[in-house]
Amino acid sequence: MAFTLQWLALEVKYLDRSRSFYERVLDCSLTERNPDELCLSAGETDLILRRPNGVPRGGVHTHFAFSTPADAYEEWYDRLESHVSLTEATFGSARSLYFDDPDDHCVEIGQQDVAETESLLCGIFEVVLEVTDLERALGFYTDLGFTVVDRGTDRRRCRLSGGTFDLELWEPHLGIADARGGCHVDLGIELSDGDRKATIESVEDQATVGHTNDNFRLIDPDGHRLTLI
Repeated sequence: MAFTLQWLALEVKYLDRSRSFYERVLDCSLTERNPDELCLSAGETDLILRRPNGVPRGGVHTHFAFSTPADAYEEWYDRLESHVSLTEATFGSARSLYFDDPDDHCVEIGQQDVAETESLLCGIFEVVLEVTDLERALGFYTDLGFTVVDRGTDRRRCRLSGGTFDLELWEPHLGIADARGGCHVDLGIELSDGDRKATIESVEDQATVGHTNDNFRLIDPDGHRLTLI
């Protein structure tokens, strides 16, 4: 089964401040505005900025990663260094930049094997969720259809692949650049193959299941919301 990340929602205090940051610093473009919510285009993924005035909330202190073509890395470094404090990390031959947005979300821009786009952001390829019990969370997401690709030596984190994007499950700790896993994160996920009903049935004893429009909404054991499109 393959999953595609359609949106990630972040909780922010001030919509205009957050909009300015993502438009001015990261070249995201506004596609929709509501009184308590903005939707920005970030390559193939929508980034939703949401004030905490209702449910579902966006995630707080969420670490997530934008993909960029390898050749664009230096351009991002030159652009960002005058706006934010940067931390660099290397994973094999790929490099990543880490920095905080105005609401303490840890943003990563990482080199990926992707085609260049006008904004140089090609979508979100990783989201980190904070979980209270790694084994329980791991059971839920593997039953849902994600595949384990890496596990931390301290057994406090695990990386899973959904095909076109990854989830990291972290028990509470600080990662690179003092990043933290997000709490009550809201994700929109498209199933590019497979049966949505069968997917829901595989985890319905571990989650709260509801509907929004024509889509299923799951609340996982740690309170993260997944809308299956």
